[in-house]
Amino acid sequence: MFDSAKIVEKAKKSSFYRGLLNFLLNRMIPFNKPHGFHVVEIGDYQLKTCIPYRKSNFNHIKGLHACALATISEFTTGFLLITQLDAKKYRLIMQKLEMNYHYQGKMDAYAEFKISEDWLSKEIYLPLKSVDAIVVVCEVKITDKNGNHLTTGFVHWQIKDWSKVKTKVAA
Repeated sequence: MFDSAKIVEKAKKSSFYRGLLNFLLNRMIPFNKPHGFHVVEIGDYQLKTCIPYRKSNFNHIKGLHACALATISEFTTGFLLITQLDAKKYRLIMQKLEMNYHYQGKMDAYAEFKISEDWLSKEIYLPLKSVDAIVVVCEVKITDKNGNHLTTGFVHWQIKDWSKVKTKVAA
């Protein structure tokens, strides 16, 4: 088995490990593999991913499909959050996804999401001291390689301490 946390940490500075991370993400999240999503930049509190302009991501007029754009918005926010939260301590489930579409994507596009240590503390850790679950709204913007603003997504993530989860996890 591999240590995903170490690979993520090394991917912040190494294109080799970023490639390895992308390879592993395609295996761990097979639904996303046909889209060709990949991590372009990763930092402690920011993530930039790419949705390639290719047939598997097209709509009927050869633009980037609305659902593919929504999916990369979910992936980008969720992946950054899960790299910052202890997956053994916190459960993360998407509650709602809202998308605003501004411009038709006709080339590779990039989703960017940024948070901070202060944001994590104020929006997640402190509220979870007094309630069982919280919902954070993560705003993610997608632009094409020319800088055109394609979408703004609002991904609502429910976060809960695993000790507060009432449903059983299937083995």
